[in-house]
Amino acid sequence: MARSGPTFDPDGLTAEQRDGEACVVCHKKWPRPRAHVGRLPDDSRVFACDDCVPALRIIPQPVRRRAGARRETRRSESLTRA
Repeated sequence: MARSGPTFDPDGLTAEQRDGEACVVCHKKWPRPRAHVGRLPDDSRVFACDDCVPALRIIPQPVRRRAGARRETRRSESLTRA
């Protein structure tokens, strides 16, 4: 699997940040950070809150949908237009 985002040094992070329970930048725990912004050397993912993502100048990876899900959406849109 390809790595996405920068690799963060775990020595400068708290246990909550390493576990994805707190923002890797500001330590905010609530709401739980959702933006995947990088990885640790062991390939664990790290997250940032929506307010801190611009500070990292990283665009979070979008959630990929199955191709079939997109087709269903397009079909439903075409039905509502008719």
